[in-house]
Amino acid sequence: MTIRDVATAAGVSTGTVSRVLNANATVHPDIRRKVQRAIDDLGYTPNAVAQSMRIRSTHTIGCILREINIPQLAGFVKAAHDVLDEVGFSLLISNSEGRKERERELLSRLSRRQADGVMMGPYTPVAGEFESFLRDLDIPIVLIDRDQPDWTDAVMADHAEGMRVAVSHLLDLGHRRVALITGDAGLYPARERVRGYQEAFAARNLEPDPSLVHAGSFLPGAGFRITSALLGQRNPPTAIISGGIDMLSGVLRAVRGRGLRIPEDVSLIASGHSELAELVSPAVAIIGWDQAEVGRIAAGMLLDRIRNDGPHEPRRVLVPNEFIPRASLGPPRRT
Repeated sequence: MTIRDVATAAGVSTGTVSRVLNANATVHPDIRRKVQRAIDDLGYTPNAVAQSMRIRSTHTIGCILREINIPQLAGFVKAAHDVLDEVGFSLLISNSEGRKERERELLSRLSRRQADGVMMGPYTPVAGEFESFLRDLDIPIVLIDRDQPDWTDAVMADHAEGMRVAVSHLLDLGHRRVALITGDAGLYPARERVRGYQEAFAARNLEPDPSLVHAGSFLPGAGFRITSALLGQRNPPTAIISGGIDMLSGVLRAVRGRGLRIPEDVSLIASGHSELAELVSPAVAIIGWDQAEVGRIAAGMLLDRIRNDGPHEPRRVLVPNEFIPRASLGPPRRT
């Protein structure tokens, strides 16, 4: 079976078949589908090794996530996969466990396998030797919800704006002791959430209690420990914001473990769309963004860099972040 047989079956030239196999963006979608049908009907399998040597491309994109089992990331992964699959690229997903050493190991592996590009959300600050390592990879990189290093393309959620709106809503309800639990303050999502939190208070000429802001980890276990400690204080918060897409379960366990009611005893806001936030009773208010849109934009940006190699100005795309109030919110309990 040869490429000529595919061309004959599809009624196109061998050059057109070659462009389809090489994911050339100039091929009309109808022609691409016709060629793909012929490939499937004939059972034609191109020699991937020879093809990659000829065009210096493996048509493989790496994607490094902290935890591949976080449900909220499913929309991102599927959307990115669909964009890449449409033009013949495969998506290889890896789990970094939030460790810099693991991130570096995975990046080295992708580079050795000649991946054409990488989408990644580093969960440790990128600086110094690690930044030099990223530069030396010499492949296109699109950061997911991270803003450093500043020489890469990035797609980020507008966490500051979402937080400003959410905290303002709590202040309007009468809350003043609002706790924020989020990740490492050196990372974009946590830093922006803290900024939005502070700006909401400042807009009303109010001073937040700095002891209620905890920026250190996005993990559920940290959410449980910090929430438990906060609720055990003599003057506990009347509202808690869970500032990480995987933290809500830990925060809820801590609240329930204290025998407290939501929202009668404490109001609660989570980050990111999730079934847990919707289905728990009462439903939990969220600050959410469209993960699928992030995936589509990131995959499109990466394909554009692959097709247009050479020097370029880094591009930054900010995805809107909306506040969705739900039954987990109420005025602070009178003492």
